[in-house]
Amino acid sequence: MPVDPSTYAELIRVAHALADTARPVTLRHFRSAALTSENKMAGGFDPVTIADRDAETAMRAILAQERPNDAILGEEHGHKAGTSGLTWVLDPIDGTRGYISGTPTWGVLIAVSDDSGPLFGIIDQPYIAERFLGGFGQSNVIGPMGSAALKCRAARSLSQATVVTTFPEVGTKDEGRAFHAVAGKANLTRYGMDCYGYAMLAAGQIDLVIEAGLNPYDIQAPIAVIEAAGGIVTDWSGGPAHAGGRAIAAANPEVHAEALDIINETING
Repeated sequence: MPVDPSTYAELIRVAHALADTARPVTLRHFRSAALTSENKMAGGFDPVTIADRDAETAMRAILAQERPNDAILGEEHGHKAGTSGLTWVLDPIDGTRGYISGTPTWGVLIAVSDDSGPLFGIIDQPYIAERFLGGFGQSNVIGPMGSAALKCRAARSLSQATVVTTFPEVGTKDEGRAFHAVAGKANLTRYGMDCYGYAMLAAGQIDLVIEAGLNPYDIQAPIAVIEAAGGIVTDWSGGPAHAGGRAIAAANPEVHAEALDIINETING
């Protein structure tokens, strides 16, 4: 069921309230000598900290008060059913590896979605105090330099493009091979950016973000922000990406198509 436009302002207000609530919770522990992490992944490394858990708890408390009939999907505390047809998709710290390393490329991801995907999203970087938002007719960044419109880069060839991913291995060996086939034709490749890479795509600073092994809470807020800025986000088959898995975010359809062709040629050989 389509969202009534009369509720847009209310949903935007609540999204900002969630980001405002998460900021001090995450900053309380950032670069603290006392910060520790636990590993959630047997046979691998997927860290979680008290800041992840407490920030999501704080956001859920706001939703319980402001939007009790909406569903919630969060990384740390799971799924809560709702009756409104809307779901708040929360990643309290996207980029916990960066967070525990003291680098400012992590962020708080907030999206409000329906069955078709994200409608409005926020990528918030508390330490830099930058907030990227998109959806419901809005597309802007609010930060230390004031407020500015978000707009993805105009078309350019892949040979002139900057491509970003979080992990050099990307995913499986085949997925990594596909990513590096694209990166090998790009002008510049950057790693370890977490959600900040998506923010830079929306801000017109880079051309492509290519990732695999994502969860819905990793990608839904970036989808909303990037699409509002004129970009495109799909899975590696060109279909919807909001369920997670493999995702390619592009500044424009031209570079998206060029990269997608290389990915599919590499994987399907």
